[in-house]
Amino acid sequence: MLTRRSLRFASAMLVASAALTIHVPAQAGAVEDLLSQYKSLGVTAFDAEAAKRQWTTESKDPESGEMRSCSKCHTDNLRQTGKHATTGKLIDPLSPAAKPDRLTDVKQIEKWFRRNCTWVLNRECTPQEKGNFLLFIKSQ
Repeated sequence: MLTRRSLRFASAMLVASAALTIHVPAQAGAVEDLLSQYKSLGVTAFDAEAAKRQWTTESKDPESGEMRSCSKCHTDNLRQTGKHATTGKLIDPLSPAAKPDRLTDVKQIEKWFRRNCTWVLNRECTPQEKGNFLLFIKSQ
């Protein structure tokens, strides 16, 4: 006979199990949706190694003369907490392995590409660069 306690436990396990199975497709879905979108704009292949090289490449801010790179705020290890170079605000790890809700929301991904590419490169990233970065970040 099932007790009230065992029913609660079973219900909690069912909810936790459902949450885990729902999460994985959400990440894959957002990344795949964006990669398909970028391919529709003419990109034929993405290259995580190109993104890895660009991650540490510095660009000079024309106004301040400050050198910036992705790794300056997000570190070379995407599983670690970063720190914004100007504000000092802590930045959660980018790696989905360290922070499972990363790369799950298309609007958020595009928002941060717009902000970060403009801050680091002084321009928006191309669809090629975005796809490269998505593969790189996803692999970390």
